[in-house]
Amino acid sequence: MQLEQNVKRVLANALEGRAPSKSECATLLRLAPDSLETAALKATADVVSRRRFDNKGILLAQIGIETAPCPGNCRFCAFGKDHTAFESSQLPLDEILSRARAFSQDGDLFALFLMTMHEFKLDRLLTIVERVRGEIPAHTQIVVNVGDFDRVQAGEMRAAGAGGAYHVCRLREGIDSSLDPAVRRKTFEAIRGAGLDFYYCCEPIGPEHSPEELADQMFLGVEFGCLQHAAMRRVFVPGAPLAHRGQITESRLAQVVAVIALATLGLKETKQIAVHEPNLLGLAAGANTVYAETGANPRDTEADTSGNRGLDIVACRKMLYEAGFAGLVRGDGTDVPLDFEYTRREFSSSGNR
Repeated sequence: MQLEQNVKRVLANALEGRAPSKSECATLLRLAPDSLETAALKATADVVSRRRFDNKGILLAQIGIETAPCPGNCRFCAFGKDHTAFESSQLPLDEILSRARAFSQDGDLFALFLMTMHEFKLDRLLTIVERVRGEIPAHTQIVVNVGDFDRVQAGEMRAAGAGGAYHVCRLREGIDSSLDPAVRRKTFEAIRGAGLDFYYCCEPIGPEHSPEELADQMFLGVEFGCLQHAAMRRVFVPGAPLAHRGQITESRLAQVVAVIALATLGLKETKQIAVHEPNLLGLAAGANTVYAETGANPRDTEADTSGNRGLDIVACRKMLYEAGFAGLVRGDGTDVPLDFEYTRREFSSSGNR
């Protein structure tokens, strides 16, 4: 068996550090999941990423600090106002600080994300960012995952202690949500203009999305020079309007991760490729980053995802070890070895599975 020549050429270029074009990425996304070409794509992305990131993994964590019937009304999200079962609630500040300390106490966390609904109270967010900044290690970054905001607000977030922002113009934005794609992109400009790190993702991927849609959406992150690019599949949320469309497999998600890993090869700004939700297939196909989660989660029907879908730091660290990463990068660029001795407690707590 031999690889199809066009795919072979694209992968050979990637091994030399040359990123595929958008149309070439669509071609890679069109490959059959069980084909030799897709297997070669994933293997190439894995090799390229491990070289690129020195075989170091990255741990991130997110606290969902509030819930509400959200006016963004995303048809894939547990909080959309027209279909949600959630009422408005907020984690008390003391509880947020407690969870922030728990996530960061080992010192391995690169960044802690604070997530709100699309509409959020800026003053409360700034207070939380400032207080969290004083409770976690200086080398752990703070990233906001909130609704749209302008350049002035972005500057206030940075002044309070945020180092980055997660923001996405998602697949079929304005069709599967009530949000304006142009406004989402304006927020990208605000993030970059304020000097915040830009965290991006190709999401939420469903079976209906075409290779061309995926390529167009992932290249927005490339265009805006994201620090992190990622792939996230849409999760089946009972009661959500798009639930009937089902979800892609982790194998297909790993294929998208691999394409993103290659598509960002020309970006010096990109330091992380994440797979969400965390899984080993993605970490063997170009991803080097996973998230632990607590509190509200748009893919979960439980008020606190840490008892349901969300993984904790221990599980995420062990997953990165199992994926073969040799170290963990911290938020200041330093790293620690990731070996069996270092992860012994993870094996002890899981019965050495």
